[in-house]
Amino acid sequence: MTAVVRMAVLHMRTVAPYRTQGLLVFGLLMVVLARNPDHVVPALAMLLAPLVAVHPFVVADKADLRTLYAVLPVPHRTVVLGHYAWALASFLATVGAGAGVAVLLARAEGVPFAGRSALTILALSWALFAVNIAIQFPLLIRFGYARTSILGTTMPLALVMVAVVRLHLSLASVHTWLPLLWAAGPVVLAASAILAARMPEHRGR
Repeated sequence: MTAVVRMAVLHMRTVAPYRTQGLLVFGLLMVVLARNPDHVVPALAMLLAPLVAVHPFVVADKADLRTLYAVLPVPHRTVVLGHYAWALASFLATVGAGAGVAVLLARAEGVPFAGRSALTILALSWALFAVNIAIQFPLLIRFGYARTSILGTTMPLALVMVAVVRLHLSLASVHTWLPLLWAAGPVVLAASAILAARMPEHRGR
C-alpha cells in the first residue's frame, strides 16, 4: 500500500505545474454555476475531476515518463493502482472543495443545499465519476493518452449522459438508490483496476 501511495504522490508531482489551469477551470465553473449550486458538484465530478485524474497520462505521453516507470523498482500492478489512488484523491479534493463552495453559493442564493438532497447529489456524482474512470483507465493504460484522447474522454462522458437521460434520473428518483450508488463506485473501480493491471502497458509512441 505504501508503494501505491508513493506512486499517487509521484503522479501528483508530475501534474503540479498544471495546477493553475485546473484552478482556472474550477473558478470558471463556479462562476457559470453560481446561480445553480446544486449543479456544482455533479459538474465537477463529470468534467473537472476526470480531467485531473487522467492528466498524469497526458504528462507521461509528453515526457515519456513510462520509461521512468519501467525502471522504477515497482511492479506494473503498483503503477496501475497508483493511477487509481490518484483518481480517488482527485475526486475527493475537487468535489470536496466544490461542495464547500456550493454550500456558500446556496446560502447566498437562498437555495437549499443540505440534508438528503445534498447527500443524493454527492452519491450520484461519485457513481458517475467512478463509472467514467472505470471506462477510461484501462484504455489509457493499454494504449496511452495520445491514441485514446478523444475516445477515452468523450465516450465515458457520453455513455453516462445517455444513461442519465434515458433513465430520467432526478433527485427524487434516486433517493432510494443511495446505498447502491455509494457501493457502485468501489465495485466498478475495483473491477476496472483488476482489468487494467492484467493488461500490457503502452510502451511509447
